[in-house]
Amino acid sequence: MSRIKNAFNGKKAFIGFITAGDPSLGKTEEFVLEMERAGASLVELGIPFSDPVAEGPVIQDANVRALSAGCTTDKIFEMVKSLRTKTQIPLVFLAYANTLYKYGYERFCTKCSETGIDGLIIPDLPFEEKGELSGIAESHGIDLISLIAPTSKQRIQMIAREAKGFIYIVSSMGVTGIRSEIKTDIQSIVDIIRGVTDVPVAVGFGINTKEQVEEYTRIADGAIVGSAIVKIVEEYGGDAGKYIYDYVSGMTDVDGIK
Repeated sequence: MSRIKNAFNGKKAFIGFITAGDPSLGKTEEFVLEMERAGASLVELGIPFSDPVAEGPVIQDANVRALSAGCTTDKIFEMVKSLRTKTQIPLVFLAYANTLYKYGYERFCTKCSETGIDGLIIPDLPFEEKGELSGIAESHGIDLISLIAPTSKQRIQMIAREAKGFIYIVSSMGVTGIRSEIKTDIQSIVDIIRGVTDVPVAVGFGINTKEQVEEYTRIADGAIVGSAIVKIVEEYGGDAGKYIYDYVSGMTDVDGIK
């Protein structure tokens, strides 16, 4: 069983996100381990990029901090290699298409396979344009994870049929960030997906409270939290580890996760 499948095997998944290299790659490694210790099932690692179009101010600022600290894609791969000596938690990169294109799809996916990355989320890669990358990723055992947005509508079934790893439902229009209210009818999207695939479904964008995690893990197979965790890093910097543990531990203390 792949690491991503194992994250959803017989339980609901809490998925945490952090920007790699903020405030340093050594701290990124520590934060991943703290999230795992607190009950996270899978961790997304954001590769910092100069123009992260899907991100709100919190994650945009984290990208700037990481890049200013000298974070590079090669250094992230080295960090992941080190991390894999300490944990087998599923790890997924969230990266922008230009990062992979510049690095080279084949070279990037080879490094993912060698270091222990399990999947890729590319927010600015449309489903219709994924062909070249998806074949290379699959040949290296890397799941190219599909995103389904509230605007997908008639495309939901098409995207879901070819999904790998898990399906990322984007809960709200706009960019990432903490939201007090999510108005999208997530249940109807999940129902359409369930009609064509049994690939697990996780909901992200805006989730930041235990109540939201409880609500969406009842509907779907997992909940994704990013900006709220990155905000802790922004506030506490290198000392954020214990606060990340406390926050994630509270978020995972719901039926079906722990």
